[in-house]
This record gives sequence, structure tokens and C-alpha cells, in this order.
Amino acid sequence: MLVMAACLLAVLSPLVALRWPAGLLLRRWRLPVLIWGALLAQIIIIDVPLPEALAPVLHLATYAAALAFLWLNRAVRGVLVVAAGAISNGVTIALNGGVLPASAAATAAAGIDPEHAFANTAVMDHPVLPWLGDVFAWPEPLPLANTFSIGDLLIVVGVALVAWSGTRPLRGGSVEPAGDDAPLAAADR
Repeated sequence: MLVMAACLLAVLSPLVALRWPAGLLLRRWRLPVLIWGALLAQIIIIDVPLPEALAPVLHLATYAAALAFLWLNRAVRGVLVVAAGAISNGVTIALNGGVLPASAAATAAAGIDPEHAFANTAVMDHPVLPWLGDVFAWPEPLPLANTFSIGDLLIVVGVALVAWSGTRPLRGGSVEPAGDDAPLAAADR
């Protein structure tokens, strides 16, 4: 939930500078059902008890769906940064049996219960690529205490880049269209 909350803040961040994230909101995304389905599945996997063998497979499937969405929309500024983060996490998860390895110190700082039914992240004895795992902590008692990875950081930065690309100033409560949504100039009519 921490990464999703950070992504939501990144999406809303242009509003702080009185900018409207028009490039993000007005864009015609290709197959957005892929990313929404992946996000919903991630929430379900983490919060709903599933058979032990099914959760890691579904976890990897969410990355496949997200990467398909990112590939289809790769021309959008910032999407390749999101993709780099997703690939970092996805490859590390795949190489570690469907779980992102976490550092014991980060997990302890975040107050994560190691006995969770399925944790998308876990302390492992011999992880592959441990530096790409959840090595950072948003510690307790902060809200949404959790661990996060370099891949998660790239995802949030990429989402911010997408949100800021094509922003438009808020003017008197209205937004001026731009790009593909701009009215035709007199010479173009």
C-alpha cells in the first residue's frame, strides 16, 4: 500500500504547483484494463488468503500484465522509468520463487509480521539479487509502515514523470486544452 499511496501522491503532485495533470488524465492509454487488473490482483494477493502455490504465481502474473501495459504505452514520457522499476522487481521476484527478498533490518523497522500468510516480500536465507529487494523501510510508527525496493522507487519516480508530462496551468478554474485536445488554430481549419 505504501508504493500505491506514493504513486497517488505523485499523480496529484502537479496540483500543488497549480498544474493540472492533463497529459496523464486525457491520454488515450492502450489497454488500461491490464494495469488496473494487475493493481487489483496485487491487493487481493496481499490481503486475501490464497492457496500457498497460487499466490506466487499470481504475483508474477501481475508483473506480466503490468509490463504488457507499459510496453504498449512506452512512448509516454516516464513510462520507461516505471518499466525499469517493474522489471527490477519482477526479475528479482521470479528469481526468488515469487517473493521479493527483504532485508531483516528493513522488515523489523517497518514492523512487518513474518508469519503473514502470503507476503509479497520476505526475509530469505539465500536470496538472489538481494540489493534489488526490499532493503529500505518506511518505519513504524509512520502511517503505511512498510519496506520498499529500488524498483519501487523507480516506479514512483516514473509515475511522477508521467503525471508531470503534459501538465497544464490551472487558470481561473478552467483548464486550457493542449496537444491533441487543443482546438484547431485558424490556419489549420
